[in-house]
Amino acid sequence: MALGVYLTFRILNFPDLTVDGSFTTGAATAAVLITGGTHPALATLAAGAAGLGAGVITGLLHAKGGINPLLAGILTQIGLYSINLRIMGGANVPLLREDTLITPLRENGLLGGAAAIGIFAAIALLVKLALDWFLHTDTGLALQATGDNEAMIRSFGVNTDRTKILGLAVSNGLVGLAGAGVAQYQGFADISMGIGLIIAGLASVILGQAVFGSRVIVISTLAVVLGSILYRVVIQLALQVPWLEANDMKLVSAVLVVTALLLPRWGVFRRVGALRSLRRTAATTTTPAGGQ
Repeated sequence: MALGVYLTFRILNFPDLTVDGSFTTGAATAAVLITGGTHPALATLAAGAAGLGAGVITGLLHAKGGINPLLAGILTQIGLYSINLRIMGGANVPLLREDTLITPLRENGLLGGAAAIGIFAAIALLVKLALDWFLHTDTGLALQATGDNEAMIRSFGVNTDRTKILGLAVSNGLVGLAGAGVAQYQGFADISMGIGLIIAGLASVILGQAVFGSRVIVISTLAVVLGSILYRVVIQLALQVPWLEANDMKLVSAVLVVTALLLPRWGVFRRVGALRSLRRTAATTTTPAGGQ
């Protein structure tokens, strides 16, 4: 989910709020298909496709309809609320007695242990590597250029409308897959499970890159993955404070995002950022041995 937010927020420079809806769409699609007898793997792929479709709708509203990016995402998110209720036929769909992708881990007593953590980490790493590869293809480079300088890349003959739609589709496809995974892990899909999720995604991206850096794509995506873990750790630690309750999680998340945004402006972090820039400049201008 965090990598999906990274793709729109950092690469495309597109503030996409579809995430809150497409996450639930992925969860609802997977849950309904699994309860209907579909293999969990196919149901999860269908959830990714449903999220992809949600991203395409937002992309079309913006690129072809000329609607503001924020408004396009909000409109899609609002529409998805009713669509998700239609998909589930109610407010939630239980999966407690269904076979899911998590069932083998739960039956073998691995859930919550080192083995399960290793499996989930491997999956996250595979998704990260796949996204790294995609962003280094011609299409991925066009995606990056669209976010950096849309007018410039359009002058080279790139259809930026198509690029935006593709980026939003891939982003929300990843979010839909995440929704399917969470629904199977927790044993149910609920209409409210995606509300405010964009804050968690932004916190993962901003916090990860503020702490671990964002010099190149490979490091940047790794920072996002580590940032998502760090975000959850901070949330858990915050909830251990006696005067904070579970209902305060959204407030803690908002404060965490604000803090992450302000980190680069603080003295010590500003000096670290300047040092990183100086090192990059030195590495770029240094002439290899034997060169002219």
